[in-house]
Amino acid sequence: MAAPRFADAVAKYDEAWMALFGVPYDRTCSFRGGSRFGPRAIREASYNFETYMMDHQRDLRDVAVADLGDTPTFGASTEMVDGVTHMAADVVRAGKIPIVIGGEHSLAPAVVRAFPKDIGVIGIDAHLDFRDSYLSDRWSHACSARRIADHVGVEHVVYIGVRSYSREEREDLERLGLTYVSVFDVHERGIGAALDRALKAINRDKIYLTIDIDGVDPAFAPAVGNPEPFGLAPLQVKKLIGMLAPDLVGMDLNEVSPAWDFGQTSLLAARLIREAIVAIGEARGHLG
Repeated sequence: MAAPRFADAVAKYDEAWMALFGVPYDRTCSFRGGSRFGPRAIREASYNFETYMMDHQRDLRDVAVADLGDTPTFGASTEMVDGVTHMAADVVRAGKIPIVIGGEHSLAPAVVRAFPKDIGVIGIDAHLDFRDSYLSDRWSHACSARRIADHVGVEHVVYIGVRSYSREEREDLERLGLTYVSVFDVHERGIGAALDRALKAINRDKIYLTIDIDGVDPAFAPAVGNPEPFGLAPLQVKKLIGMLAPDLVGMDLNEVSPAWDFGQTSLLAARLIREAIVAIGEARGHLG
């Protein structure tokens, strides 16, 4: 049975300036599986909300968004990366903003590769994801920041909300000069200051945003593959999206594993995607 399209993403592709698609893939999972079911669960959750967004005084139906459905079911991670890059590149070449729903975080570098190398990447993540390889796979979800850095340069990637990394990642980030913002810094100084620091480090006008939903505290988003306490609050992520909206060229939201809660993580994911759609629309003047 085909998954439903994202609520209110009803525009025809040729008329849309934003295109959404899902990547139901979780073959590099290292703890709790099931994020391959994330795209469907998030789409289903999206029907919970009013089309009119009270906080923006805007109707989501005024934004021309197309839902392209899901990618095929991939086998090896290299196959997934090639397939996702190809699909995202078609969207980018058409002059549209891609919004990609995971699936696991391994999809993020695949989407980033569809862009020219002159973009910067902001990540929301509990983990640094800077391993060069994990479980013998260089495209593992645990390597997302490292593979993104391979494309845009390590100086143009910053993950925010980090509260876990390995000893080897610590050594590599110092050796290679990776910047990150810990969740403890965010809680002490605020999300606005954290984003300012990240943007100054990246020093790029065009930004791609990758949201691993485990960056949010598991009290709000328990259905993730690798939950880590002391995380961000949903409103902090909402604020970050709003601040970034004028510069966003694309984004993804990943790692929702819907079997591990009663739907609250999928609801949050759907609401954050809706937030991005309307915030970018406002910033770019694309609202009807």
